Amino acid sequence: MNHDSSVIISPARNISGSIRLPGDKSISHRYAMLAAIAQGTTRLENFSTGMDCTSTLNCLRALGCEWEQKDCQENVIEITGRGRALQAPRLPLDCGNSGSTMRMLSGIVAGQQFTSELVGDESLSRRPMARVIKPLTMMGAKITACNGDRPPLRITGRNLKAIDYRLPVASAQVKSALLFAGLFAEGETRVEEPVRTRDHGELALQAFGAEVTRRGNETRIAGGQQLRGIDARVPGDLSSAAFFLCAAALFPGSQLVVDSLLMNPTRARLLELLVQIGVRITVTQLEEHHGELVGTAQVEGGRLQGATIGGADTAALIDELPVLAAVAPFTEDGVEIRDAKELRVKESDRISAVATNLRAMGAQVEEREDGLKIPGGQKLHGAEIDSFNDHRIAMAFAVAALRAKGQTKILHADAADISYPGFFSTLENLLEH
Repeated sequence: MNHDSSVIISPARNISGSIRLPGDKSISHRYAMLAAIAQGTTRLENFSTGMDCTSTLNCLRALGCEWEQKDCQENVIEITGRGRALQAPRLPLDCGNSGSTMRMLSGIVAGQQFTSELVGDESLSRRPMARVIKPLTMMGAKITACNGDRPPLRITGRNLKAIDYRLPVASAQVKSALLFAGLFAEGETRVEEPVRTRDHGELALQAFGAEVTRRGNETRIAGGQQLRGIDARVPGDLSSAAFFLCAAALFPGSQLVVDSLLMNPTRARLLELLVQIGVRITVTQLEEHHGELVGTAQVEGGRLQGATIGGADTAALIDELPVLAAVAPFTEDGVEIRDAKELRVKESDRISAVATNLRAMGAQVEEREDGLKIPGGQKLHGAEIDSFNDHRIAMAFAVAALRAKGQTKILHADAADISYPGFFSTLENLLEH
């Protein structure tokens, strides 16, 4: 990275090669948290290299849970479980930029007999936490927050009681937080979601030996269950793969192979959407590990049609929307994104960030309260782009820049390290200029 952490991206002629991605963030967070409250040792290969998952590990250490990195090459982490009882932290639990850490860990510390304070960086401190505070308070935890239910959160754990809860907004993190809290609650906790979200929490709980009942959009877990440590390899991160898949989609002659990639059906909507708009994707070597599907994706670019993304699709693709929007001008019919108001309270206001940067590159964009309408058939030129210190914005515009005329400079490009240190060098290795 340059000293000012900006990166210059030059247009590419094509993309080809094969990659294996760092471990999935969503799974890494959940495996680490459950390992901490399990009995025995958990060994995780290909653990996420992103800073968010490091924040989770550091919080667990502060809660008295020992872990060590065994192998840098394969990023192997060994975590010694403490059973159900963690240790009162002497200092605030620093969640960094990670909303996942703060929301899901809240469910675990709510069931401990001590007080924890969860803090985050400037961006995380602006993100509302009401959706975990409310149900965890109903279960019996005592929680105080800053104005507008924002961090820092002070959580005093109690003996929790099970609740029946219908999530007002679909959120896999809140669902996981409540199921984790349900382990420490008396009775059976039931969580119902308005649309189905990613199910990594449920699968991880089952992998660690908990009994979880699922029916439609409803999940139940009985309190008092003891978890056991596991040995697992974390599949390649699908949200990180999105950037490379979309890059390959921009070039009709591209050939990209992504090995050991997560193929969880609640996340595979991205692959379906790309196929729908004209990318050729073949999946081979499909296997199941601890309930998670893993496979190899072979990708060839084609002519890209457009798409309208709304409703349940928006929830399923929430992390991938910035990069889909960034490649939208190069499709034939354009892309419309609806029902995505949630994007305004991510690491940045992602709707505004995408619109601002696309316009800087000469694109026409209609920005709406809950989404974007981006016409197809446009030509983009290189420009100076601001990542707004948001990892997904930095990576999305590195992809858009590959088909622009002239060079693009991405400011604060090191934001990509939040989820994918090494992103720019991996991308560069695939490019034919």
